[in-house]
Amino acid sequence: MKLIVKRRNPNAKLPQRASAKAAGYDLCSAEDCEIAPGKRSLVKTGLSFTVPDGTYGRIAPRSGLAMKGVNVLAGVIDQDYTGEVGVILINHNDEPFMVKVGDRVAQLIMEKIETPDVEEVEELEATERGEGGFGSTGGNSLSPHVEATAMEASQDASVEAVEVSEGVA
Repeated sequence: MKLIVKRRNPNAKLPQRASAKAAGYDLCSAEDCEIAPGKRSLVKTGLSFTVPDGTYGRIAPRSGLAMKGVNVLAGVIDQDYTGEVGVILINHNDEPFMVKVGDRVAQLIMEKIETPDVEEVEELEATERGEGGFGSTGGNSLSPHVEATAMEASQDASVEAVEVSEGVA
């Protein structure tokens, strides 16, 4: 099994694992950029990949950057995507964050994937948990007050939408 890599920019660094047992391959920036406070930026890696059959690449955060208030947003590399891989970073700080060429900005984790056929049904099989979510299995489900407040907010938004559409005739 091989991760096939094409270097698209001379500044690009090939992905490497920091240790023999590391789960992720470090992805580095191929450009200098500044991310303003509270903003996000697409940081180019200068690389394209062909991931192994039966896998996809997940672009994951680096704990060192997270400690500095910078995080990775969503990122998936499908097996049929061959364009340049970019990393979406968000700066949660009050000061600009500088990214330099060669900085490790994310990690690429190869994950096995299943792609089952989709089947629509009228009802799902009953389970003990049912529709309980958001902490329901740990006894920390939303309180009735929070649920009511959320429902009221949703209803308020619906009323506002109706009022706006009625006024726009």
